[in-house]
Amino acid sequence: MPNETEARGFALYVGLDETTAKQAGTSLTEVVNALRARLAELAPNTETYAAVALSPAGLGGRNIDVVRAALRDPRVSEPEGEDDDQLGIVVDVPRRKVFADGVSANLTFKEFELLSYLIEHQGETISRRELVDLVWDDDDETAVNERTIDVHIRRLRAKIAGYEDIIRTVRGGGYRFDKHPDVTVDSYQI
Repeated sequence: MPNETEARGFALYVGLDETTAKQAGTSLTEVVNALRARLAELAPNTETYAAVALSPAGLGGRNIDVVRAALRDPRVSEPEGEDDDQLGIVVDVPRRKVFADGVSANLTFKEFELLSYLIEHQGETISRRELVDLVWDDDDETAVNERTIDVHIRRLRAKIAGYEDIIRTVRGGGYRFDKHPDVTVDSYQI
């Protein structure tokens, strides 16, 4: 039956920051190691994977909500405090989403990769050749040249209408992203 499912494991989100762990006389590393040891007692030879959810210092909200969002829990809705009426561009790097005035820009994978790379290299002019090398694999069978980047940038700009100027064209040089007051980047990483 194609609709049958089976449980293959579970995720346990723990909302515990280092400060709270330290106050309890432990650390995140000790907690993880203790949980792994207990699991090994209950079910020997079980594989485990632990990921620490990092967030910008001072980010508000409950620890458990930040952890679930950072680790991409599919049941997590928009982060608390995010306003659908928010003006500007919001780039949610962990969830690979871009919102223009609170509405999803529905970027393709390659469009998101281009924007993300430009943001990561804020203030630098990135050549078309470098962007081609970054976004397209050597195995990619499509005929890709530097003009392909121009087409993708044009489509990306169309999807963020009203904020096209966040991606600047540098004549003879390529493209660049400069810090912009209308752009918010959520880039906590796991």
